[in-house]
This record gives sequence, C-alpha cells and structure tokens, in this order.
Amino acid sequence: MAEEDVYTKDGTVDYLGNPANRKETGTWRACPFIIGNEFCERLAYYGMSSNLVLYFKHRLNQSSATATRNNLNWGGTCYITPLIGAFVADAYLGRYWTIASFSSIYVAGMTLLTMSATVPGLRPECYSKDHCHPTDGQTAVTFVALYLIALGTGGIKPCVSSYGADQFDDADETEKKHKSSFFNWFYLSINVGALIAGSVLVWIQDNVSWGWGFGIPAIAMAIAVVSFFSGTKLFRYQKPGGSPVTRICQVLVASFRKRKVEVPADKSLLHETADAESNIKGSRKLDHTKEFSFLDKAAVETEKDDIKSTGDPWNLCTVTQVEELKAIIRLLPIWATGIIFSAVYSQMGNLFVLQGETMDKFVGNSTFEIPSASLSIFDTLSVIFWVPVYDRIVVPVTRKFTGHKNGLTQLQRMGIGLFISIFAMVSAAVLELKRLQMVRNNNYYELDSVPMSIFWQVPQYFLIGCAEVFTFIGQLEFFYEQAPDAMRSMCSALSLTTVALGNYLSSLLVTIVTSISTKNGKAGWIPDNLNYGHIDYFFWLLGILSVLNLGAFLLISNWYTYKKAIGTLR
Repeated sequence: MAEEDVYTKDGTVDYLGNPANRKETGTWRACPFIIGNEFCERLAYYGMSSNLVLYFKHRLNQSSATATRNNLNWGGTCYITPLIGAFVADAYLGRYWTIASFSSIYVAGMTLLTMSATVPGLRPECYSKDHCHPTDGQTAVTFVALYLIALGTGGIKPCVSSYGADQFDDADETEKKHKSSFFNWFYLSINVGALIAGSVLVWIQDNVSWGWGFGIPAIAMAIAVVSFFSGTKLFRYQKPGGSPVTRICQVLVASFRKRKVEVPADKSLLHETADAESNIKGSRKLDHTKEFSFLDKAAVETEKDDIKSTGDPWNLCTVTQVEELKAIIRLLPIWATGIIFSAVYSQMGNLFVLQGETMDKFVGNSTFEIPSASLSIFDTLSVIFWVPVYDRIVVPVTRKFTGHKNGLTQLQRMGIGLFISIFAMVSAAVLELKRLQMVRNNNYYELDSVPMSIFWQVPQYFLIGCAEVFTFIGQLEFFYEQAPDAMRSMCSALSLTTVALGNYLSSLLVTIVTSISTKNGKAGWIPDNLNYGHIDYFFWLLGILSVLNLGAFLLISNWYTYKKAIGTLR
C-alpha cells in the first residue's frame, strides 16, 4: 500500500498508509457529504438557471435573441471560471479550502439575485406578469449577482467531483473499483437536484414569484455549504502540488533552450528522481512516452546542467514533469470534441424552452399549465433511469465481452453519447418542422401557442439525458483518470470548459444565423414570434455539426495513448 500525504483538519500532514487513519476516513463513508453538497448546489444552480432565459425576456424586457445570447454567455462563463478555481486548488489551497472559500461567494451572489427580484428599487417595475420596465441599474444589479454566482461556481465545479474521487485510493484495488461507481452516483445526485429545480422551482417562478423562485435556491446553496463542512472529520485531504502553469512553462522554456540538444536513444538517461517518489507534491512518477519527443529535450542532462544549473527546473526538468505536459496535450483533441456536444446540450435551457413556449402547455384536459422550462425534468428522469441501468446492467454485461474492468473504456462510452446526441437534434428539428406545418396550414401565426402538446418535446429531452450518461460521466472519469495527479482539478476544469465553449459556440451561431437570415427585412430563423421563424434549421445545423464531430472523435480516439503512472505519491 503506497503512502500518500494528506492534510488533516488542523493542517498537519498525515498518511493514508496509517491503518487507523484509513479506517476512519475516505471511501463511501465520506462521499455522502460530498454528494449531498453537490445535490444542493445543483438544485440551487438549476433552480436559478433553468428558467433564466424567460426572466431575461419577460422581466428584463429583452428580445428572444438577446435573452438567448445573454443566457448562453452567462452559462458559458460559469464553465470558464472553473479554470480559476482549479488553479487555486492545485497550486495553493487544495480542493477542500477552495470549495469552502468559493462557496461563500456563491451564497453572496444568490442572495443578491434574490434581492434583485424582491426588494423595491432593485426589482423591475411590472405592469402585468410579462410587461416590465427595468432601469439600467436594476439590470446591472441582476447581472452583477449572476456573475458573482459564476465566479463562486468556478471554485466548486472543478474540485468537488475530483475531491470525491480523492476519497478512494488508487493503490488499493478495492477502493479503485468503487471510484468508477462514484462518478455515476455523483452525476445522479446532480440530476436529482435538477429534477426538483426543473419541476418545483420553475413552477414557483412562473406561478408564485421570482423572489421565492430565487430565494429557495439561495437557501439550498446555504445547505450545501453546511453539508460539506459536516464531513470535515471524514475527508482525506490531498496536498497541493504547486502551480501547474509554472511547471508547464518550465518544460516549454527548458526544451526551447535545449532545442539543439539530441535526445538519447536510451530514455533511461533522461533526468528523473532516483527514488520511487516524484519530486512534485501529490503526484506519482509518470512513465516515459514516445509522442512529442521535442519536449524530452527538457529532461536531457548536459554538462552545463551538471556544473551550473543542477536543480533549476527552468533548465532541467524531470521525465514526470515533461510527461505532465504531454498528458495535457494528448487530452486537448478529446477535449475539443466535447464542444459541439455541449452546444447541443445547451439547447435545453434556450431554444427548447422557447420552442415549448409556443406549444400547448396544459396537461390533458386540466387547467394545470406546465412551464416550458419544466420539460427539462424529462432529461433528468432519463439520467436517473440510465445511471443505475449503466452501472448495474451495462457494465457487467459488457465486461464479459470486453474484459475491461469498467465494461467500456471511457472513450468508448463518450463516443456512444456523441452518437445518441445526433438523434436528439433530429428529434427537435422534426418536431419544429411539424409544428410549423400546423402553423402554415391553419394560419396560426399570431397565436401564442399552437394546439400541439408540449409533451411532444419529451423524446428530444430523453435522448439528451441518455447521451449525458455516456458522454458527460465518461468525460468526468476520463479527465480525472488521465490527468497528472497534481493537475486533477485543472483537468476537471478543462473538461468543464467544453460546456462554456459549447455555450459560446451556440451564442455565436445564433448571432451569425440571425445576422444572415434577417437580411432584406426577413423574420430570420429565431424571431420573437417563432411562428414566423425556422429554428428547425438551427437544429439541423447542430445535427450536421454533431455528425462531423463524431467522425473527428473516432479518429482521435484511435490515436490516443493512455497515461502510465509508476512509483508512489510524494
């Protein structure tokens, strides 16, 4: 059993190799507090964000295109800020204190958002339910609150899943086997929170008030913080390894300085620590790989290194440090293929909601009207259905055929999700095509909602939920497992940036198609009255991009070389 440095709650160093410590901390006994934290945080996030595009449109008096762009840009920022939180966690604070610190910013943002919807003077003045006139100051307060939330979530998203996985020791085969299940159940908790948010909280926002609709998520976030701190005595704390950005720059500088130096044929001559431990805190040594051999020059020992620069990492790096950078480079093409998928996923909070607004939202013959944003519960129900099916049925069955301990490799799992996502866009496009046919055939252009049940949207939500279970969970596990030990928060953040870039890509596509399709006075693809538009064209566009993206993913997957860790943690 390898010994691994951890911080105890008083900041001293302890070892997982201590049998007493191992029995008292980590594994599934610690995970309920982490999963509970994630459940409450996601309840808060989705409770506030699921209906946000309609808040922008009806309370901040924004057009459909502007509301969609603002929602996409804010959502994208929520997945860019994890780069900040990940850097702080890996370099300085560790994952525990990063989560704790950024949570306070999150709660402050949620509180300000609630005030912006309830406090006179901060709340937009409304003359009817959907007829409001916000001042510039009121709009500014709303966006300040939202971007405080974006910053707060940046310290939680990249750390919490990795922190949960940290509770399972890679050197213990029993614990390592449970780690894959942890990612499945962790993602399930996200979607249970999203289920409550997309049903109960969205209904409250539409039928009670936005103040309560934002206030309850703020309370949920406060509970998330309490849940996290409640598990303090049970957690395993990993040591931050120093700035990953600095180590990457050192390899680049050292390899450039030695660009004229020949790399020896015998790779054992490359510089590495003599003992079993890496010289990077919290990281195992990595075995040498053949790709990107130019970077190996950073680990070549020269006479100058021996005499003048021994120990200077800007001139001489270890093989492990070089392999850290190689691992990141190998991840980038896989990472890039997640952007199109995220653009597809982002439609649930944008065009799917606007599409649903134009349909019959009554349940059967009753007077109960379901909010269009609540249809996202079918995405959540799909995830809740598929997670246990995958964990308890798909994994054991495929394991018999593949011999792989997880049934499918992480890349195989992600590829299946990308394939399924294509059909989600086809389903959405066909539905809109049929809806527009009904509009044209019956001259329903000026109707707020056509007599077509909103529940025809269920297949597209269900397909995206199924695709999530394969792609997003596979991506979570893949980026954790393939990341260098001391860069796991950073790589988790990197995987999350695909969601950000997917939002930004979708926003860019909306801007481009709106600019082109509205020339010569035309209504365009995404007008305020969608009965005159063609969002089906937008869905077809995303479907075509998804097909091309899947082809690129298959080529890249065949090229990918998996990380090989050796030695013990320092």
